[in-house]
Amino acid sequence: MEQNETRTLWISIGSAIFAVILLYGWAQDKRANFARKFGQTKTVVIATKDIREFEIMDESMLEVVEKPADFLQPGAYQDPVDLVGQIALAPFQKGEQILKTKTVFPDKSTGLSMQVSPGKRAVTIPSDMVQSNAQLIKPGDRVDVIVPLDDGKGRDKIRKMVTLLQDVPVLATGQAIVDNLALQIQQGDQDDLQIRNMRVQNDYNTITLEVLPSEAPKLYYLVADDRRIFTALRNPNDRLASKIPTTDINRVLNRGRQKASAPKLPRTKPNLSKKPAKAPARPPSRPKTGGGYKRL
Repeated sequence: MEQNETRTLWISIGSAIFAVILLYGWAQDKRANFARKFGQTKTVVIATKDIREFEIMDESMLEVVEKPADFLQPGAYQDPVDLVGQIALAPFQKGEQILKTKTVFPDKSTGLSMQVSPGKRAVTIPSDMVQSNAQLIKPGDRVDVIVPLDDGKGRDKIRKMVTLLQDVPVLATGQAIVDNLALQIQQGDQDDLQIRNMRVQNDYNTITLEVLPSEAPKLYYLVADDRRIFTALRNPNDRLASKIPTTDINRVLNRGRQKASAPKLPRTKPNLSKKPAKAPARPPSRPKTGGGYKRL
């Protein structure tokens, strides 16, 4: 009885080993067919959880898996070591491959200079609660620039408010900027990098505008002359420049500045149906004789 049980056990073990060999051979055959169809498998780095935009990546967010070569996206990372410390320029979903075009190391390209359009200049002007629409102006908005100017001399001097520029893009408010990567990199203790999100700044006392090179000296002249520069917020879809008149005290008080002219009399059309009256006939003159008149 014991010999039969032993024999049955060994037969079972042998059958199991044979089944494993057959299963392994079948799996290898399927793997070979899969590789011929989709290419050899390669390692690729995927996200182990949802990664937010501008979030710094570390090892806990990354995982290495094998995928067929045809399933790898162009520019996908294959080694997680290359990603540690980089910043996500776009959000990644869990299981998504991490691409080189969507990550960047923090450096000077994350600043303001890359946001200035070619042929334009960034100009920073002082701003308070009134000048900045109660600090409701944010990077990416568009504004008009209004400045007070004095015209005339002596008793004829008058203060005017002039709309100097229209539809001007706001690049930054304080240190909050419009950027593909709105982060500020600061050197901390023991060579540690401190990264601060520059989109969360709510209080500021300066506004940076994008203007033409010829407009920059005008703004800095006003800044150097301690002039208050006001910004009027525009609707982002309102891109048309309009003709805005200069405002002075007379316009504020709605006082007319033109002299009163004499009232005009109504014009009467001539009656062409009537003929003009004839001039009266002149009396006949007396005939002259020699040196005098002829006696009758």
